[in-house]
Amino acid sequence: MDLRIFTEPQQGASYDTLLRVAQAAEQLDYNAFFRSDHYLRMGDGDGLPGPTDAWITLAGLARETSRIRLGTLMTAGTFRLPGVLAIQVAQVDAMSGGRVELGLGAGWFAQEHAAYGIPFPGHRIDRLEEQLAVITGLWETKVGERFDFAGTYYQLTDSPALPKPVQQRIPVLVGGTGPTRTPALAARYASEFNLPFTSPEQSREAFARTRAAAEERGRPGDDLVYSNVLVACVGSDDAQVARRAAAIGREVEELKANGLAGSPAEVVEKIGRYREAGSRRIYLQILDLDDLDHLELIADQVKSQLD
Repeated sequence: MDLRIFTEPQQGASYDTLLRVAQAAEQLDYNAFFRSDHYLRMGDGDGLPGPTDAWITLAGLARETSRIRLGTLMTAGTFRLPGVLAIQVAQVDAMSGGRVELGLGAGWFAQEHAAYGIPFPGHRIDRLEEQLAVITGLWETKVGERFDFAGTYYQLTDSPALPKPVQQRIPVLVGGTGPTRTPALAARYASEFNLPFTSPEQSREAFARTRAAAEERGRPGDDLVYSNVLVACVGSDDAQVARRAAAIGREVEELKANGLAGSPAEVVEKIGRYREAGSRRIYLQILDLDDLDHLELIADQVKSQLD
């Protein structure tokens, strides 16, 4: 089981905070550091010091880390035109030496769009499908050839389709619990199918739908990586678990029910249930970004049992 670190900096984090977490994750031998793509805090609080842009952050981290993979869960399709995003991601891939992954979603948080004057259009899943087609099409076009696309929402004419990523294929993540469109998009465009905050039982059903969608396209179901996002709250004893839950404004029993919380043994057991459901990768949602000891505990007493 591959454990990755996932952060939510819109809740209140500077670039320097994210850098400390990413470098700690690299030193502790986690495989990847991911972040959300939001411009407005969710829930209570002032959100200080304010939002950081996902791809500017990852560009900086690309130059200040050396091994760890870097990506988004999920880049909002409403924030950037697909041609521009393809250029940005390819450039950050080059800056990192080929360590970038792109999670791309339709965009959903209407309030942050209103707060920063970003259009929030309808038909976002239809737009997402065209965005995936444009981005992957630009990257896959051979050097010296041209790319054209005539969609309902996006039109590209005589594009040189540059720059190219360093990686032969940047991993693309598609995720969500939609029963039909999402599995179909993952089967067509993605390297990985991701589920946010679902139970092992729900995950098993969603993974099966995506496998079936892939096989309908003539693609082996095992060609995709199946993964989960789950909040993490791990402690060496009950008191430490309670302190970490309080620090993020959550209740221990709720976290145990819906996330990965409790002692290392409890968390290893629950991860085993996700493994049995078909998950091969878990993104640990770390909400207290000042608690680097939390990352160390998980690496030493949870990750070490799963390698």
